[in-house]
Amino acid sequence: MSSPLSRIDLKSLFPILDWGRRYDRPDFTGDMTAAVIVTIMLIPQSLAYALLAGLPAEVGLYASILPLVAYAIFGTSRALAVGPVAVVSLMSASALAPLGLDTVAEFTAAAAVLALLSGLMLAAMGALRLGVVANLLSHPVIAGFITASGLLIAVSQMKHLLGIPAHGHNLPEILLSLGQGLGQVNFWTLGVGALALGFLVWVRRHMANVLHSKLGLSKSAAGTAARVGPVFAVIGTIVLSWGLNLPEMGVAVVGEVPTGLPPIGLPMIDWALVPALIGPAALITVIGYVESVSVAQTLAAKRRQKIDPNQELKALGAANLASALSGGYSVTGGFARSVVNFDAGARTPAAGAFTAVGLTFAAMFLTPLLYFLPKATLAATIIIAVLSLVDLKILKTAWTYSKADFAAVLTTILLTLLVGVETGVAAGVLVSLLLFVWKTSRPHVAEVGQVPGTEHFRNIHRHNVVTDPSLVTLRIDESLYFANARRMEDLILARVHEGRDEIKHVVLMCSAVNEIDLSALESLEEMNQRLSDMGIQLHMSEVKGPVMDRLKRSHFLDALSGQIFLSQNEAFETLSAAQPRDKISA
Repeated sequence: MSSPLSRIDLKSLFPILDWGRRYDRPDFTGDMTAAVIVTIMLIPQSLAYALLAGLPAEVGLYASILPLVAYAIFGTSRALAVGPVAVVSLMSASALAPLGLDTVAEFTAAAAVLALLSGLMLAAMGALRLGVVANLLSHPVIAGFITASGLLIAVSQMKHLLGIPAHGHNLPEILLSLGQGLGQVNFWTLGVGALALGFLVWVRRHMANVLHSKLGLSKSAAGTAARVGPVFAVIGTIVLSWGLNLPEMGVAVVGEVPTGLPPIGLPMIDWALVPALIGPAALITVIGYVESVSVAQTLAAKRRQKIDPNQELKALGAANLASALSGGYSVTGGFARSVVNFDAGARTPAAGAFTAVGLTFAAMFLTPLLYFLPKATLAATIIIAVLSLVDLKILKTAWTYSKADFAAVLTTILLTLLVGVETGVAAGVLVSLLLFVWKTSRPHVAEVGQVPGTEHFRNIHRHNVVTDPSLVTLRIDESLYFANARRMEDLILARVHEGRDEIKHVVLMCSAVNEIDLSALESLEEMNQRLSDMGIQLHMSEVKGPVMDRLKRSHFLDALSGQIFLSQNEAFETLSAAQPRDKISA
């Protein structure tokens, strides 16, 4: 008989064992309803995103079947819908294009290897409980990257709307290529693309309102129905393409899509390519995880549920491994389809498994109907989807609030557009880290005094407070580490030299100090010695427990010329008891 501990471990590793035992008829009804709607939505999306990644259309379907089943087993979100997404598709295309692969089969195999590497990285991070890695990407960097990627994707799809050959990995290359091909525009393709684009714009802006006001659907139901609008564009343009025989007019269509189940097995790995794919796989891993977990947390909060970020790493790892082993490519949780899944009533991850069943049916029986689907329609679908991700207002918001964050956003956007996807996000992360080091290397140090009649201490330059000329209290508003230790020492000694004749005590108020590293400890020891030579005692107040534990393991406390006070009020009352006090006006 297994122990209670082993059962807990199994439930944490396989969340399906937890929610599955409570599964009931209302859960089944909600999940099935959501699965039907998401399946309808995902068929054109999966085809479109596969083409965006430079892959055959059926690869998008393959990437939307077994990954959903894997996530249903390992995932903790009740509403997250996993599959191909625009940004990861763009990153996959950007990673694979420089490899110089000659055939579609080689390109498809390399995409599967990319998913395999990403899956292994996610699984390893999950095993090491590295969910905190999401914190390495600040919101400005993510917002800037997604905005730039959305613009890049939209521009890259113009070639399908115009029916001209074009290529490029960044905005200048794509625009130059489009400009060179303008003389070859196919006006039949342009007409189909414009028709699909116009219809999808109407769907996004007006369809929900029409369904609500004219047909009496609830706002929620009307909004959900409007989100599957691309299906109507697909059906309509397929009929138009078949009826007018548009392929004869030079309109590019999806063509023959293989019918049947996805191939199962390891992709053909060219080991020479693996080193070139490790870097892009790492970026896809981090970006995909951050996007997925952000969506999952947002939707979970609406139902007062929670997710386990570390388990999500394992779940997404399993989904990517399943995609790699079934002819797919890199996947993650998508915002649009997850919202549809949520609004349509999904109550458990089983909704994803049911969606996989629907997509399996589509792969086995419906793919012949896609032959006449114009690629311009899929391009229009992508453009409408990604433009909703573009948020140029982030530049104004960042500029107003923080020039440092503005620098991170602008750097990410410009380098993503002008150089490429990997360079953009890598530079954004680097700029964020450098700005963090720069900001924390210049800690805010405030001289504080006592608010009259209270035990509170505030900045002497902002509040009316009581001070003692023999006592200087400096509140350090940052953890102390190698990058700011010397600056902190210089600031404190500069203040002491201003009132050297009167000052007898210096108190470091450490309420905001969460850590003191070895470099900072050496600076404190040096400062303690220098103050002692000047006849001034160094004290500390409000030192946090973990910081004090570490200080006790050093010789600093033995050499400290002053005392450690539990509160700043205690330090003030003790050290200034026999001294006249000054009242300072802010």
